[in-house]
Amino acid sequence: MIDNPDFPSAIIELVSDRCFIAAAAIAVISGIVRGFSGFGSALIYIPLMAAVYEPLAAAVTFVMIDVATGIAFMLGIWRRAVWREVLPLAASAILAAQFGALILQYADPVVLRWAISALVGLIVAILASGWRYHGRPHLAVTVAVGLFAGVLGGAAQISGPPIIIYWLGSMQDVAIVRANLIAYFGLFSAGSVITYAAHGLITVKLVALSVLLGPMHVLSMWAGSKTFSLASSAAYRRVAFVIIAASAIVAMPLWGRFIR
Repeated sequence: MIDNPDFPSAIIELVSDRCFIAAAAIAVISGIVRGFSGFGSALIYIPLMAAVYEPLAAAVTFVMIDVATGIAFMLGIWRRAVWREVLPLAASAILAAQFGALILQYADPVVLRWAISALVGLIVAILASGWRYHGRPHLAVTVAVGLFAGVLGGAAQISGPPIIIYWLGSMQDVAIVRANLIAYFGLFSAGSVITYAAHGLITVKLVALSVLLGPMHVLSMWAGSKTFSLASSAAYRRVAFVIIAASAIVAMPLWGRFIR
């Protein structure tokens, strides 16, 4: 994924590569899980795509796919989001993403894959346990959470879990929390694209891969959302946790020769 051909050549090269079938399957599975559970697409997409290609390709393609949907969702919640809470969190996260992007750019890919798998496993354990931050939200904590989330987001596009854990523990109405999360993700995705571009991480080949996988991911989200009424939300969350945990295990570098 390091060369930089013209766009048509990149498309042909990508679809001719046997890895593309695995990449397409990852885009579909992560989209379905996000559609029926409302979360978890990055926790599936990033470790598995990092195993198929490399962490850099996983992070860049995910954010390029996600930015369009994130901004589109923002338009629907613009008036409901509490911007005095969203903006400090998003600003601190985007600032810290600069450091995360340096990790993504210069860290050893195998070491980064191990770190991603371990981190995803830890996140699943925390989310599945139901633990939430129950302290009173204030600016210092908000900025600290944003900085931590930004490093994770810049390095691996998994900034969401710290934000979710922080905000879901508040006493605010669920609709407001949802609007705040959508607003944050839209802003952070846009900031991440700018950050990656500034670091020279966005190549023609990665844009081509995003264009190929994006429609599959979005259509899979739509298909997954149509299954939401077939079972309880608790059941869907359990399924999502199992799939995410399996993704973290399968993506470990020790299975590399079986994946590529």
